[in-house]
Amino acid sequence: MKAVQRAVASSSTPNRQLRLSSGHISHRARISSVASAHTRPPQQKPRGKAFNSSLAIDSGLHPNPAEQNFLASRSTNRNPSNHDPNQDSLNNEILTPLTQYQKLIDSGALRGDEHQTRIIQKLQDLHDKLVDYSPPEIPDEASSNSLLSRIFHRESGIPTSPPESAPKGLYLYGDVGTGKTMLMDLFYQTLPPNVKRKRRVHFHAFMIDVHKRVHNAKITMGFRGGDPIAPVARDLAREASVLCFDEFQVTDIADAMILRRLLESLVNYGVICVMTSNRHPDDLYKNGIQRSSFVPAIELLKTRFEVTDLDSGTDYRRVPRALSHVYYSPLTPENNREVEKIFQSLASENPDDPPIPNRKLNTWGRTILVPESTSKVAKFDFHDLCGQPLSAADYIEVTKNFGTIFVLNIPKMGMQEKDLARRFITFIDACYESKTKLFVTSEVPVFQVFSDEANADKKGHVSDHMRSVMDDLGLNSEMVGSSSIFTGEEEIFAFARACSRLVQMGSKEWAETAGQQ
Repeated sequence: MKAVQRAVASSSTPNRQLRLSSGHISHRARISSVASAHTRPPQQKPRGKAFNSSLAIDSGLHPNPAEQNFLASRSTNRNPSNHDPNQDSLNNEILTPLTQYQKLIDSGALRGDEHQTRIIQKLQDLHDKLVDYSPPEIPDEASSNSLLSRIFHRESGIPTSPPESAPKGLYLYGDVGTGKTMLMDLFYQTLPPNVKRKRRVHFHAFMIDVHKRVHNAKITMGFRGGDPIAPVARDLAREASVLCFDEFQVTDIADAMILRRLLESLVNYGVICVMTSNRHPDDLYKNGIQRSSFVPAIELLKTRFEVTDLDSGTDYRRVPRALSHVYYSPLTPENNREVEKIFQSLASENPDDPPIPNRKLNTWGRTILVPESTSKVAKFDFHDLCGQPLSAADYIEVTKNFGTIFVLNIPKMGMQEKDLARRFITFIDACYESKTKLFVTSEVPVFQVFSDEANADKKGHVSDHMRSVMDDLGLNSEMVGSSSIFTGEEEIFAFARACSRLVQMGSKEWAETAGQQ
């Protein structure tokens, strides 16, 4: 869900109105009683199970993304002739995670879920604390280059502990498909009006931004040297007093070393963080290089955050979904012609935006050539996209520019193509996070491009860990096959998650709502 603007109460009484809202729910009332302040349907909808954020719509009732439309409607300007100030006041008063969650249930966009309700209550509790929270002022960087000035600034300007008034952040973990992202977005979109500085970002994109900032800080410090994390943390704290991370994970030593210092500094500056993750803090960076250096960051998460799991009784990834025809296999002339017709149809929608060859995208000082594209639709051969050393930042740039992407001639990948497989997984993750519509042609069904059962049989059997991860993600060997080319725990998880996402991105729901930039 995208962040939305909302009307706020008059400047003289915003906190008073939020306190009235807080008073409605501070005694941990049930959602139904909180939502009774506004009109409800004659018959309350059953409290069944909720869907994952990307599958949050009961397609039998709402073929369009009702949840998204409902939230988007709050940013729509009202017709002055129909404007009701009293209704504005009511909307401002009940703009909280609890009441918005109930409204989504009443509108049919969600089905109530007792496990998600427990998390919503925790988000509501944090919301109430933020109403009265005033983050500390973040000092400017010392302007003088003198040694005395820098020493004085370091001693007096950098906090060594969190503000006493700062509430704990939230670390929400659970399996893929349990609705973590939807709940965090609901919290972000209903933050109190007094929270003026806020940021919601996918963790992968956040770390790319952090690495850029650290690099620039080192250049600025020059020969004098110094700690590049300190100015980066200070700038981030100045930009956002509430920071929401989606899919927090640690997969390499560079991120682990930065995060250890960065998280501590952000917390000490009074930044309140809400994170979602697939893993408990104790399982982060498991078996990573020099993991002992990251342990203090894990302890910080466990002491300065409320760590809670979303243990839902329903696996939403196993809810049957109709597949849309966006994946074509095997690589035959007939399939190639069909996909080319789809590309030409989409690319010709705007006569003023015809397809052009070799469009240039610039990222990290490099140029990526897009073989054929309009401003919204791009077409790549697999080896153009994954046969060269592109990074996550490159793939994020591609998916940021194009809402619909065609990838042709995807081969079946084995041990000899491990680098290609890793890049393709990174690309799939970027497409998923950017809500990109994907069309592919592949040698085998795209869910099975990492499968190498023959090699797995030669080695005896697929590991127990591989089977466990695939089961956790709602996968089975009949659907995606199995792979022995991925061995490390993080590799196996990334492989299985990519297969799960490919299945979801091939669904009818995804095809109907993705690609809208």
